[in-house]
Amino acid sequence: MSQKRARRRDRQVYLRSHPVLFALLAATRWRPTARVGGTVVAHSREAFTDALTRVPLDRTAEGTTGGAAGRLAGGGLLFDQEGDDHRGSRRGLAESLGAGGVARLRPVWTEVLDRRLRPLAAGQPVDLVDVAAELSGATAAALLGLTVDALTLASAARAAASAAAREHLPGLPSPARRRAAQHAAAHLNALVSPAAGAGPGLAAMLAVAAINTTVAGLPRAAAWCADASLWGYAETSPEALTGELLRVTAPTPLLPRVAAAAGTVAGRPVRRGDRLILVARHAAGAHDRDPSVADPAPPQTAQLVFGAGPHACPGARLARAQLTDTLAALAPFRPVIATARADRRSALPGWAVLTVTATR
Repeated sequence: MSQKRARRRDRQVYLRSHPVLFALLAATRWRPTARVGGTVVAHSREAFTDALTRVPLDRTAEGTTGGAAGRLAGGGLLFDQEGDDHRGSRRGLAESLGAGGVARLRPVWTEVLDRRLRPLAAGQPVDLVDVAAELSGATAAALLGLTVDALTLASAARAAASAAAREHLPGLPSPARRRAAQHAAAHLNALVSPAAGAGPGLAAMLAVAAINTTVAGLPRAAAWCADASLWGYAETSPEALTGELLRVTAPTPLLPRVAAAAGTVAGRPVRRGDRLILVARHAAGAHDRDPSVADPAPPQTAQLVFGAGPHACPGARLARAQLTDTLAALAPFRPVIATARADRRSALPGWAVLTVTATR
């Protein structure tokens, strides 16, 4: 019953923040792929990996992650690079986020956890969304060599992502939404422009990606732990628990892409210019397989929440380390949820408030 309670609560972040989109995905999820006009929705593991590894993708198309990043920062990002430039940028980023880079950054977020979770020991409530915002903001600032306040950076990155997402809502173009997106992007770029060793474009992209996925993912994983009574595994099997919670929460549940040339996705023809909605949460089995430390999903399946092939997220190691440390810091308190309110404005499904209290 506890897993059912956890799944019911986690479903609320979709139903209350992106109801129309996820109704469409739910209606088609039983097929490997589905075509809706000029859009191909990829649900299965095969379809998801085919789209990322076998279909040429337009890195700068409107309505895609790359297009949004390009507008945010003015181009020159991983998304709009090709060939050697793309591979070189990814290698540099992978080095910053590799084992050595994560080890250097770990004291930054553990200090935030030690300080921000201390009120639990005194019987006081803690909002894990606010903790995740400071944790991710501090980590992003350290990664970029910035001295900006952590919560200020997190707020700017979340606002930029939210405004960009609202700008591309279905319907007629909205000048007001476009102006809001431009203002939010300008504010974020002003904060990250002093970043050493990275142009403001790359710095803004990294801040948006790292902060928004962390603020969406960490509280959802903690909520699932609390509802399903999984805290003990954070002490006995932390890596397995982290992998399974990342799989079922899938902080970036879908990837919008555009085909740059014809191809096939799980046998379905894809035309040049087709829009692709790649549903990571379905490819990883998040919708129909509960987290199980005793019988986890195969690593190649769980990894799909971070993409595949040349389009895999270089921050996967960082995300796993942050979640593992967060759950380990919370576990001794055996927290329960006091207040949960979905965020209706965020770019990714998540909580606006998730307050927990200690039971021991």
